[in-house]
Amino acid sequence: METKSILKESEETEKEVTLDLYGMTCANCALRIEKGLIKQEGVQEARVNFARETAYVKFDGSIQKEDLYEKVKSLGYSASEHSEANRSLAEDKHKDELRKLKNRFFISAGLSLPLLYTMVSHVGFLSFLPLPTILMHPWFQFILATPVQFWIGFPFIMGAYRALRNGSANMDVLVVMGTSAAYFYSLALSIIHGYNQSDLFYINSLEHYEHLSSLGHSVFPALYYETSAVLLTIILVGKCIETVVRGQSSQAIEALFNLKAPKALIKKEESWVELPSEYIKVNDVIMVKAGEKIPTDASVIEGESSVDESMLTGESLPVEKKPSSQVMGGTINGSGTLIIKAKKVGSDTVLASIIRTVEEAQGSKAPLQKIADRISGIFVPIVVFIAVANFFLWLFILETGNLPGALEKAIAILVIACPCALGLATPVSLLVGTGRAAARGILFRNAESLELAAFIDTIAFDKTGTLTEGKPYVVNFATNTEESMINDFLILTASIESGSEHPLAKAVVNYAKVKSVSLLPFQDIQVESGGGVSGIVNDWKVSIGKLSFLQSKNIHIDASLLEQAKLWESAGSTVFFADVTNSNQSQQGIFAMEDKLKENSIKAIQELKKLGIEPILLTGDNAKTAEKIAKEVGIEIFHASLLPIDKLNWINNFQSQNRKIAMSGDGINDAPALATADLGIAMGTGTDVAIETAGVVLVKGDLERLVDVIKISRSTVRNIRQNFFWALGYNTLGIPIAGIGLLAPWLSGAAMAFSSISVVLNALSLNLKKD
Repeated sequence: METKSILKESEETEKEVTLDLYGMTCANCALRIEKGLIKQEGVQEARVNFARETAYVKFDGSIQKEDLYEKVKSLGYSASEHSEANRSLAEDKHKDELRKLKNRFFISAGLSLPLLYTMVSHVGFLSFLPLPTILMHPWFQFILATPVQFWIGFPFIMGAYRALRNGSANMDVLVVMGTSAAYFYSLALSIIHGYNQSDLFYINSLEHYEHLSSLGHSVFPALYYETSAVLLTIILVGKCIETVVRGQSSQAIEALFNLKAPKALIKKEESWVELPSEYIKVNDVIMVKAGEKIPTDASVIEGESSVDESMLTGESLPVEKKPSSQVMGGTINGSGTLIIKAKKVGSDTVLASIIRTVEEAQGSKAPLQKIADRISGIFVPIVVFIAVANFFLWLFILETGNLPGALEKAIAILVIACPCALGLATPVSLLVGTGRAAARGILFRNAESLELAAFIDTIAFDKTGTLTEGKPYVVNFATNTEESMINDFLILTASIESGSEHPLAKAVVNYAKVKSVSLLPFQDIQVESGGGVSGIVNDWKVSIGKLSFLQSKNIHIDASLLEQAKLWESAGSTVFFADVTNSNQSQQGIFAMEDKLKENSIKAIQELKKLGIEPILLTGDNAKTAEKIAKEVGIEIFHASLLPIDKLNWINNFQSQNRKIAMSGDGINDAPALATADLGIAMGTGTDVAIETAGVVLVKGDLERLVDVIKISRSTVRNIRQNFFWALGYNTLGIPIAGIGLLAPWLSGAAMAFSSISVVLNALSLNLKKD
């Protein structure tokens, strides 16, 4: 089945851009950039995706892209335009970021391990382990902790500074507050202790230390250098893992880019020349050998073969190709050699359109994400308030005067309450969900469509091209004209029908071609969506379409033809009426047409019913044909002889019954209903108008993929809710546990890091699902 281009280039590309962002450390960074861009004069819309580290911005002509880069820079980050040409740059920066994170972690771990070892002195059952005196020395701990605090922790400090400068708070603020409190408290104790007990402070031997200890002296104060250093190290572990996994979550996009054939064998004069595929031009003749990737969208001009299109359409069986067949770039040729002529190249190909759509969907926000954004926006100030209140509660009431204990509990609260996992909960799941869908030939135009599909309980289907193959053919033809004029009648009707894209119009044209008649040019053509076509051909006024269409033009159909039409309709055929008139005479005819059910329509309807979804048929066809098709596929409710406005009204009617309804169609006449329904689902083999109107596109027009739409959407939304549970559960449970002193700061850091990792890993588990 031929697949049309499923997206059109934006008519105003200079007014929208996708940016790659660098320097974000948490979801609140993304929220801050988004708010900053929205406040920029001339920006109409901005959406920042933390998981993909991109921003989609729509702006008017009063500003330039460079102004957006400067705005991002003023917020403390950097940006570059996201494009295929810059893709390697973004990947290099991501790898460089990961490399720097790893280097910082290893250095931080090396400095922190000795400090971590000193924690054995706080654990009774580990007291048997030897504890070198030098490790307990305040200035030795100071030397180890200082580079961790200010060099390793510098990105957190800058992140906190940028956040506070822009009037917000993020994870970095919590981390910096917690680690700084531990570090500077320890530094103050070191200085005070050294000043007051200078004779004890300088230990010159192990014997000296043991002697002083035996006398009951508190040789060194209780310090918290290890708390700040170990905490930053653990957070770095989480950042490293999060960065790795976040990169893996975009594997669907990477896989799509990898489908592109790097080179192509192009005919130049009388020889074949191998060139990079980006040099292919429209109408270039290309040879594709057995087992090679097809480099661009093209038409077969020589050879026969089977082509594996599963990577784009999800269709597992190879598709047979022969001269005049269409092939898509990125698919794999089978056992035969094909000579093809390029039809679409570069960004116009189906593969490029799919990549563009998936990237746009992954960059958009689902309604659930907006809830997370609102929570994150107020969460940090609330946590700071709780930590400060808990600090004073312990210091002045529960353990009066115990400054170290109160400080430790406040630090633990600040660290464990990081909202980073909450910010990752939705976007990472959406990355995986849209990627899974794309691999099956399903394109969600935005994240909202993916979320909406999970709540659909009713799906209305168009008939032609949706439940059926969309390739109707004429099975009967009758006319009241003389036998010698039949060919002329076909010429006139087929000529005017050639001006319409409707499948039934194409059936008339094909029928005329089989009868070996030639088409003539037409004039003043008028197409009424869902009705018919009229125009002028060689001074003949031609009208063809539904009976109601001709009656609206005061054309009265011959009684014998009406009687014949009823018989054909009662047998389940679709009937078109035609009238050709000039100044001297009038002739009329009728065409009976039928269309085959798609191979998997019956199975798809059965599967949808099992999912609790009620199917409904809305068709412009006659009642008998609608009843026949509905009965064959297993649909109980159907409405026939509908105009586009009637389909729209039925959608409104079902919505008034509090149903969540999707509309599935492929024609221009379906566009109003597709736009009105809670979710529009278009066949990728349909018209551009239907495709542009819908929120979901089934690339191959395969109804079994519609079942996958519901399953993938439901599993993705369920996964997002699980992520919310993990993220909010950690914070809700962790804050009181830390507040009562049952969680050391370094354990809070580990729990915080694990919360983000668990959210990302749970999202990636979607890839393991079979549905």
